Parts: sequence; C-alpha cells; structure tokens
Amino acid sequence: MEKGIYFTLAGKEYFLHDSVFQGMVIALILSIFAIVMNSKIKKADYRKKSTGIINLLEIYVEAFQSLVDQTMGKGHREFVSYMCTLMLYLVFANLWGLLGFSTPTSDYNVTVSLAIMTFVLVQATSIVSNGIGGYLKGFLEPFPLFLPMNIIGELANPISLSFRLFGNILSGVIIMELVHSALQSISVFLVPASAILHIYFDVFSGLLQAFIFTMLTMAFIGQTFPEE
Repeated sequence: MEKGIYFTLAGKEYFLHDSVFQGMVIALILSIFAIVMNSKIKKADYRKKSTGIINLLEIYVEAFQSLVDQTMGKGHREFVSYMCTLMLYLVFANLWGLLGFSTPTSDYNVTVSLAIMTFVLVQATSIVSNGIGGYLKGFLEPFPLFLPMNIIGELANPISLSFRLFGNILSGVIIMELVHSALQSISVFLVPASAILHIYFDVFSGLLQAFIFTMLTMAFIGQTFPEE
C-alpha cells in the first residue's frame, strides 16, 4: 500500500502521496525561513560587515547573479530570485531522504510539476521578450516545414528535465535500499559502511542534480531572448 494521507473535501475522499506531502512540507519550511531572514535583513545595519547566515545568503545570491549574467546574459537579474529559490528547494528535496523521510524528487509527480513550471516560465518569457508575433514566428524557423519538429522540441524540454531529475534520484534511492538489504543480510554491523555510498548517491548526486536542473532552466530561458 502506498504511503500517504487520505482526507475528505466536499464529501469526496482524496489521497495525497507521501512524497508530494513531503514536498509541501519543504516548501512551507523554506517559506518560513524566507520570512524570518527577510525580517533579519531589514533589521541589519548595512554600515557594518554582515556576518553569519546573512553573509552566507549574500554569497549565495551573488553567486547566482554571476551565473545568471553568464548563462542568460546581463540585464536579466530579475530571474535571480526564482533561480535561488528553485536551487534551494531542489537541494532540500534531494537530501530530504537523509532525515528518514520520503525523497520528494523520487516521485515523478514532483519532478514533472517543477518541469512544467519551468516550461510555462520559458514560454511566458519568450512571449514577453519577442511579442506574440515573434513567439509564433520562432516555430517556423528556419523554414515553415520545421513547425512540427519545433513544437516537439519545445515539448521535449520539460519531459527531459523531469525524467533526468526523477531517474537520477530514484535510482540512488533504489541502489541504497538494495545495499542496505544486502549488508543487513550479511551482518547488521556492516550497515554503517553504507555511509560512504550515501555521500555519493544522496549528497553529491543530490546537489549535482539540483544544480543541473537549475542551470538547464537558465539555459532554456536564456535562449528565448532576442539576439543583441
């Protein structure tokens, strides 16, 4: 039986999968964190050098400002807040399993939702940057015969994004479960040895996939801007 929460709304019973629920919990935690940090930043004395977590946040934001400038071009820093939030959410979601909970990004419902958000943002940015006429004309380039291929190419982006993240995280979860079972069948004293594999499959791979997803989002959006 799948883990999750059953609830009734307007006389109908609904099921919320555990991984989706965990994703909502992470979003809530990050929202509370953002509110608290916003309050701290407003109270900070800008005449003094920032320290502690505020200094770490400044480094984090400045790093993404540089990445946005390099990937999307200068003059598009309005996307920095979204990229920072996306990266932070993915890091938490990918590493959430280390706390003993379900990993949200090992569920395709979560990864496809994130990919659809990116897809909608890419299309909206393209329309704003090029106008509705320029946006539609892009599907006819370089020749009108390429219309079907261009449409398929656009639809393939969110599919590849979602499956890449989903596949890598799920494979790591499955491999670690198999390793745990194998070591436990030999001796319970060997189970702690799996910590080395956790460093790769949970920590390194989780951080890497979060970074790749965010960078691809930047690249897809950057392609929509007209050439200067």
